[in-house]
Amino acid sequence: MRLPGESEEHRTGLLVKYMTVGISLCFLLILGAVLLTNNSTGRKKKAGQENTQATGVMALEHEKEEAPEKEEQEEVHVSSYGRNKLNEIERLYQENRLKASDLDFWDMYPPEQELLTPEEAARLMPQTEEKEKSPKEKYTQAAKAEEEAALKEKEEAEKNDASKDGKHTRIQYADGSEEWVLISPYLEKNSFDYTKLTMKADKMAYYEDGKKVSYIGADISKYNGEIDFPALKEAGMDFVMLRLGARGYGSGQIVLDEKFAENIVKAQEAGLDIGVYFFSQAVSEEEAVEEAGFVIQNIAAYRITYPVAFDMEYVANDTARIEALSKEEKTAVAKAFLDTVKNAGYKPMIYGTKEWLLKQVDLTKLTGYDVWLSQQEDIPDYPYQFQMWQYTQEGSVPGVDTDVDLNISFIDYSEK
Repeated sequence: MRLPGESEEHRTGLLVKYMTVGISLCFLLILGAVLLTNNSTGRKKKAGQENTQATGVMALEHEKEEAPEKEEQEEVHVSSYGRNKLNEIERLYQENRLKASDLDFWDMYPPEQELLTPEEAARLMPQTEEKEKSPKEKYTQAAKAEEEAALKEKEEAEKNDASKDGKHTRIQYADGSEEWVLISPYLEKNSFDYTKLTMKADKMAYYEDGKKVSYIGADISKYNGEIDFPALKEAGMDFVMLRLGARGYGSGQIVLDEKFAENIVKAQEAGLDIGVYFFSQAVSEEEAVEEAGFVIQNIAAYRITYPVAFDMEYVANDTARIEALSKEEKTAVAKAFLDTVKNAGYKPMIYGTKEWLLKQVDLTKLTGYDVWLSQQEDIPDYPYQFQMWQYTQEGSVPGVDTDVDLNISFIDYSEK
C-alpha cells in the first residue's frame, strides 16, 4: 500500500529522466544535421569553385578568338577571391606559354665544322694551378726550350741555305765575290761520275768499266811560242785546239793568229786531230757572221775533225768593246756565229768559264751546241752537260816550253 505523496514523487523523477534523454537526443540530431549540411555545402562549394575556375580559363582563352554578341554571352559571376585566382592563372599561362620554336633545341649544339679542337677545348677548361717548379726544373725547361729554338733556327737556316738545297750552284767572280745561281730545270744536267777520273803527269783520263773513254788535248796560240807537235803526239796528246784569230777588243779589227798557219800544218803532219777557236769581240749579229766567215775561209784547205769554237771573254785590266752588250745581245751574237759555222758543215762549240756560261749568255737558247767548259778545279761543279773541259791553264807537256792549257774531251769528235 503506497502512501499518498509517494506516487507523485516517483512520477516526477521519471519525467525528469525522460526529458533529459529527449533533450540529449534532440541535441544530437540537430548536431548531426548541422554537420551533414556543412559537409554537403563544402563539397558543393569546392565543386563550384573548380567549375568556375575552368569556365574562367576557357572564357579567357577563347575571348580573343571568338567575340560572340553580348546577348549570346553567358555572364560568369565569381567572387573576389575567384577573380584573383583567375588573374593569377592567366598571368602564369601568358608567362609560360610555349611556341613551336621553343621546342627547336637542336640549335643548342654547334654544327660539326664549328666544334672546338682539342687545343681550343683545353684553353677553355679551367686551368689548375701548376705546382711550383724547383730551380733545377726551371733551368732544365729553359735549357730545353733554348735548344729547341736553336734547332728550329738551324733547320730554317739550312732550308733557306742555297748552298745546301741542291737547287743552286756557286759562281766565283774575279774580285773574290760569289753568287749562288738557281739551276735551270730546262737544261740537261751532266751525268759524269767524277770518281772515274784519274790524273797522271798532268794528263786527265776518264774510265768506264776499266776502259778509257776520254781524249786529251792542248789548246795552242802564238803565246806558246814554237811547238814540237810530234813531241806532243808522242806524249799522248790526241788533239789540239788552235787559236785561229781574234777581233781587237778596242779596234774591232779582225786578225789572224800569227802562228796559226804554221801550227795547223805541223799539227796535221804530226797526225793530231785538229779543232780551232776564235776570240770574238763582235757587238752585233752581223759582226758575228763576219767572224765566222773569216774562220771558215782560213780552215777550208785543212782537215778539221774537232769543233770550231766561239770564245767571247772580257779583257783583264782593260775595257772590252763587248761590255756594253746585254745578256740577250751576247746570246744573239754567239748564236749567229755558231749557226754560220754549223751551216758550213763544221761542228760548232761555245767556250766559256762557269760564270760566263751561266751569267753572260742564255744557254736555253744555245742548247743545240756543245760546250767547252773552262774551270781550273780538280772536279768541275758546272751543273749542265758539257763535252770538253779545260781543267788547267798551267799544264806541262813535252813539246811545249811554256805553261799550256790542257783539255779532256768526253767525245771522240774525229768519229762523230
